[in-house]
Amino acid sequence: MISTTLISDTHPLFPINLGTQSHFKDQSLFPAKSKIYCSKQQNPKNSMKEYRMSGTHFLDSVIINPDEQIPLIVNKPKKDQIFREKNGCLQVGTQEMLVLCGVGYYANGFRGFPWLALNFHMAHNLNMNPATLQLVQNFGNLPLVAKPLFGILSDAIYIGGAHRIPYISLGVVLQALSWGSLALIPVASEARLVLIACVLFGNIGASIAEVAMDALVAEYGQKNKVPGLQSYALMASAIGGVLGNLLGGFFLMKTHQTKSMFLAFAAILTFQLTISLKTREESLGLPSYALMRRSIPQSIKKQYSDLMVEIKDENIFRPLVWIVSSIIAIPILSGSVFCYQTQCLNLDPSVIGMSKVTGQLMLLSLTLLYDRFGKAISMRKLAAILQSSYAFALLLDLILVKQINLQLGIPNEVFALCFSGLAETIAQFKNLPFLVLFANLAPPGCEGSLMSFLASALCLSSIVGGLFGVGLASVLGITSGDYSSLPLGIVIQFLAALVPLLWIGNVPNTQTVAGKVRKTSGSKRTRRNRRVGRVVLDAAYSSYRRKRESDMQR
Repeated sequence: MISTTLISDTHPLFPINLGTQSHFKDQSLFPAKSKIYCSKQQNPKNSMKEYRMSGTHFLDSVIINPDEQIPLIVNKPKKDQIFREKNGCLQVGTQEMLVLCGVGYYANGFRGFPWLALNFHMAHNLNMNPATLQLVQNFGNLPLVAKPLFGILSDAIYIGGAHRIPYISLGVVLQALSWGSLALIPVASEARLVLIACVLFGNIGASIAEVAMDALVAEYGQKNKVPGLQSYALMASAIGGVLGNLLGGFFLMKTHQTKSMFLAFAAILTFQLTISLKTREESLGLPSYALMRRSIPQSIKKQYSDLMVEIKDENIFRPLVWIVSSIIAIPILSGSVFCYQTQCLNLDPSVIGMSKVTGQLMLLSLTLLYDRFGKAISMRKLAAILQSSYAFALLLDLILVKQINLQLGIPNEVFALCFSGLAETIAQFKNLPFLVLFANLAPPGCEGSLMSFLASALCLSSIVGGLFGVGLASVLGITSGDYSSLPLGIVIQFLAALVPLLWIGNVPNTQTVAGKVRKTSGSKRTRRNRRVGRVVLDAAYSSYRRKRESDMQR
């Protein structure tokens, strides 16, 4: 049998050097028993004539002849070489990301510092009743509902070639201006309408910054395969909450100067702004585009369309329905409980602040435990445990209101310090598994839109629950001078918190299964294109193989 060789001896594509052959012996692309020459003729008209006649066309075709070894040399892109070491670990960009993320979420958690002062300012200096105080709190949170809009803008519109850090800087600027105005402009803290306007602008800035940070964490974690960034972010937020509430209670007890607290938080925001302005998205390995390929309306429309497609996915829709309904179902009486503690029990501001510190320390501990052990627990089982725990934690306020703690020999200050923030802590921690789940399911390019939609849904459900709480307080007749119906309201809260357990089946068992389904499914169009491409390549390869075998037998 005569073998016809279709290899150019004068212009080989891969020159074979016997001196370097052994260097790549262990990295060969093909086994030794099926050695291969690989080359391309400089003028392959004659040798390729038969293949053109067969109807199979190849772009930049390579003719293969089995006889020799070819070293496998993989040239990684420069970006991968920059961001990964030889052992696959992140090298550059991690420190910048951790600093930016840590400072940002720390400042977000430290917002309890000025908000504690603002609540005392509205309750004592402006003499607001509980219902009005809670309405101001919920109305001020309305900008948080617009997070999906900010997420779509962050995903679709690039500012200076970047689409995460510029939005963080913009949000921090709005917050600094808002809290600085409350500190330096007298009418801003005295006139109710102006105060509400400052709170609205501050929360708009907080919404923009939170959306950009959540998207940045999800995008960076997916791109660089860094697990646990959501836990790290919640830890930084919890640490900020601990210090914010601790210092807030101390400042209120010593000085009673709420405006100085507003100014101090504005200074912290200025430091965060400095960090964000010094960081570039290129150093984090994120894509940067100086020019938009589509117009802004087209980009927004496409991003909105992609977001709607993702939300309708069953792996996202069902857990989203459960977490939102589990919050809406509970009427929140936080304003009534706060006014009862400060007006009837005369608890010191430092006690209220320290109770929140205790709650944040518990949140930090729970986050560490979840990051270490919690991911191995079934997500459905974990959600059921947390929801039940939250329901029973609400009854702790009933013990304080009915003064059962005094019968047990526990002073009000000690009981409030240890248990008042427990329900709020569990409510915050309950969102963490869902944040991790959504971050894993977020497709590339849609991180900001999807994570902001989740944050907006959580915020909107909290606002609705707060409004239900205001309505319940009005129906029960809970006012600043009459708290006799507050125990009944707390019992109603407890029963309502158990209702979401009826549809706990919407929560997936594990995050891993949901992630695998999400990654391998794809859209119908994607699967169809993948099948068509595979069929074409298989047909081309089969035709080439049959032709090659016939040539070898001549």
